[in-house]
Amino acid sequence: MEKRIGVIGIVVDDHKEWGEQVNDYIREYSHIIVGRMGIPYRERGISVIALIVEGTTDEIGAFTGKLGNLKGVTVKSALTSKKIL
Repeated sequence: MEKRIGVIGIVVDDHKEWGEQVNDYIREYSHIIVGRMGIPYRERGISVIALIVEGTTDEIGAFTGKLGNLKGVTVKSALTSKKIL
């Protein structure tokens, strides 16, 4: 199946409540993650995570879908149009 490279942005409103579940999903999908940057934005009480991913649209969609179903977690993704074999 064809793969794509993309970026996933994650904002966690309450890290104490949702951080562990977010990290569990990141570990579950670590096979598609190329890079990760996480910033605790303490002044605002949120955490911001940026992931570089390479995977099929099904894999990336399943991952972002799980994250997006968590209350207090906002997820956005952007994928390249170039397909990688």
